[in-house]
Amino acid sequence: MAKQDDFDKIDSNKDGFISREEYANADKSAGVKKEKLNWFLRVITIGDRFDIRDFWDRLKKSIVEFVILVFGVTVSFGIEQQGGESDNRADGIENLLNLREEIDKMIAYTNTYIEQVDWVAALYQKQYDKWEIDNDSIFIDFQDDDEEPDGKFHFAPMGMYVQRDPFDPPRVNFDAIKLDGTFRLMPKEVGLKMTEIYDGTELKYLIENTGKNEETYVNQFSNRIANKWVYDLPWVDVDYNEFWIENRKYIQNDKFIKYNLYKRVDLWEYSIKEQLQQYKTSLVESTKMLDSVISVRNSEFEFIWWVLNPKD
Repeated sequence: MAKQDDFDKIDSNKDGFISREEYANADKSAGVKKEKLNWFLRVITIGDRFDIRDFWDRLKKSIVEFVILVFGVTVSFGIEQQGGESDNRADGIENLLNLREEIDKMIAYTNTYIEQVDWVAALYQKQYDKWEIDNDSIFIDFQDDDEEPDGKFHFAPMGMYVQRDPFDPPRVNFDAIKLDGTFRLMPKEVGLKMTEIYDGTELKYLIENTGKNEETYVNQFSNRIANKWVYDLPWVDVDYNEFWIENRKYIQNDKFIKYNLYKRVDLWEYSIKEQLQQYKTSLVESTKMLDSVISVRNSEFEFIWWVLNPKD
């Protein structure tokens, strides 16, 4: 026995020497020889003797080490998992804030678009209403402009007829959230509402009416000019007011162009305007939902990684 504690146990009289009697006593207390043990005790015995006290000491030590190991792994895993949940929660809140900011931009864009459609629809409704008037200037309109000599800027509305502006609200944040996989972190009701706002039927009909359907009328107008007017008139240039003045009777008699104008104004007045108002209402409703959810998240208190007062 090489350790100092073992030597002290054998040296019972503490004289610094181990006598034959002390060695014999130590040999008796060192346990049972391995060859005298049954097969099970021989398997679990380390060395050439089995000592029950040593066995229990080693067993208790092993149990303590095992418990410490399991506890350490469990705590480490729990901390890692909780940290991941905290990161997800932070990403979810950031997504809500980014969407809230983008919805505000969409509302501003929609308001501007509504004003634009109101102005354009009124302009071309006025043109349609005076189509049959016997006046060389029926295709000429004006707007106030202090830079013009007479304070008015004169223009031909039908000369701008090919201009289009399809409805296309901003959606950068929404698409980014879907691409990075964090869309799943939003509350279910928010996810459904955002999907309705960005990919729902209201927006699809608006995009179709201001895009494909309006383009159809523009293409019909352009084709009419290219396939008929250029053959019937001495010159064609819709950008000049003089063209509309000199050829106003010919244009008045073109019922196809008048009907085309009627259908496009009808599209603005009875489809696009109503859809814009409905979409704006949905946008405003979504801001209220987002504000409510963000308010709940801000009211929660997070200590390190743990939300101490979750509201879900």
